[in-house]
Parts: sequence; structure tokens; C-alpha cells
Amino acid sequence: MFFDQKDIHIGRLIELRISELEIDLSRICNFFMCTEEEAKKMYESKSLDCDILLKWSKLLEYDFFRLYSQHLIFYAPPRSTDYNQRNNKTDLPQFRKNIYTRDIVDFILELVRNGTKTKKEVIEQYRIPKATLYKWISKYDKVS
Repeated sequence: MFFDQKDIHIGRLIELRISELEIDLSRICNFFMCTEEEAKKMYESKSLDCDILLKWSKLLEYDFFRLYSQHLIFYAPPRSTDYNQRNNKTDLPQFRKNIYTRDIVDFILELVRNGTKTKKEVIEQYRIPKATLYKWISKYDKVS
């Protein structure tokens, strides 16, 4: 199955994971204390409440939030560090590192490998540190 990172339909992905694990619907209903119809309705939902998604992540032993983190890395990269230092007035937690899954690394390396983007374009567009990109290249790929 192809996963479109631009258009996340969380219900379909949950249903896919359920079928992979072969989890019985009655177990799901007991876990969520819901009816079969309510459970099936969640499969049809494009988005779910965070509390519900957290429960699905625990039940299915899969980090569904990571799908959204990957989306943010690709389509809404953080602003430059200069901007963040000038405007860091927040009580929200600050993250030291981005989350780069192997899928993201492979995607970026494929862009460089097939010439779609130069290393410089990847660094600028996706705000991936130069050292990180070169570390990926030496570790996972033989791109010069």
C-alpha cells in the first residue's frame, strides 16, 4: 500500500495495522468500551482526537503520531535557528532534534541520487543540517 504523506487518513492506517496484527474486533471494542459500529466509524475517520489516537497507538503498538511529525518535517520545516532564538518566548517544550525516520532518510537520499534536488537544495528546502545530510550519505548511500 502506498502512503501519501501529504494526505494522512488515520482511520485507514489504523485499519491496515489491525489487519496486519489480525486483532479481533471484539478485543478492540473491549479496549475502547465501544460498539462495533463505533469502532468501524473510527476506521472511516480522516482524523481522530489525540486521546483516541494515543489509545490506538498503545493497542496497536505503533506510533501514529510519528506520521504527523514526518508530515511536518517535509511540509512545514522549522524556521531558521536565528529566528527561533529571537522569538523563543514560549512555555511549550522545545525539541533538540527533528525526528528523521528511515523512510524520510531514504526519500531525501533518493532525491539527491536521482538528481531531483542538489544537496544544497535539500539542506535549504527541508532545513536538514549539512552534517546530518552528509552523515546519511556516508551511512546509507553511496552518493557523491
